[in-house]
Amino acid sequence: MTALLEADGIALALGGRELLADVDLAVRAGEILALLGPNGAGKSTLLSVLAGDRRPARGEVRIDGRPLAAHKPAELARRRALLTQTHEVSFPFPAAEVVRMGRAPWAGRRTPAQDEAAVIAAMAATDCAHLAGRPFTALSGGERARVALARILAQDTALLLLDEPTAALDLRHQELVLRIARERAAAGCGVVVVLHDLTLAAAHADRIALLDAGRTVAVGPTGEVLDAALLSRVYRHPVEVLAHPGGGAPIVLPERPREAD
Repeated sequence: MTALLEADGIALALGGRELLADVDLAVRAGEILALLGPNGAGKSTLLSVLAGDRRPARGEVRIDGRPLAAHKPAELARRRALLTQTHEVSFPFPAAEVVRMGRAPWAGRRTPAQDEAAVIAAMAATDCAHLAGRPFTALSGGERARVALARILAQDTALLLLDEPTAALDLRHQELVLRIARERAAAGCGVVVVLHDLTLAAAHADRIALLDAGRTVAVGPTGEVLDAALLSRVYRHPVEVLAHPGGGAPIVLPERPREAD
């Protein structure tokens, strides 16, 4: 598979604290790469470096074989879209207008009809078409999360960078978000997603980059990285990786003390 994004030797420190150290990654067309690790492992920081929002102290990130600095901002926005953890808008724009903001990088390159079709399709895909006329500031956390996802889908890029996209969502919409990620990957996009739910990662990711203290502990196929001993060590809590009773993806659970009879 073609590498859409490559990161070599990424290092970053802030206030004397090392946030990332010697991180190497490749994001391929047609795959979902999950970034996993405990709180403070550097997942969101790494995603912001991959997006070009933070400049590493050392190392280089390339999109389509070119360093990020070689891409003009509008050009970069047509190649990668970033969904952050927070979804704040200062004014009560209607939800459809927030989604339409995702079309800004294509101004003058697409017809108004194409822009509108992209907005409608993105809102339908994320189950938020019924929110189109409601003020974004009046939406619940989960509704805002779906509208924000629709915005980056409307941006229509080959690379999606998603920071905890399932955090505010109920079970149905968590599955919806990762099904959308799978559909985009099947269409030839590359998807990087930060997750905390290891069972969701097991079910949907093709590869996993497991981080701890700013370093990549393991990068590889999902079935290889989701090893009970490795996860227990990284998360500092005993973990079980169980076979799915229906033959699906494995289930990852924390071990809990059993109550006495």
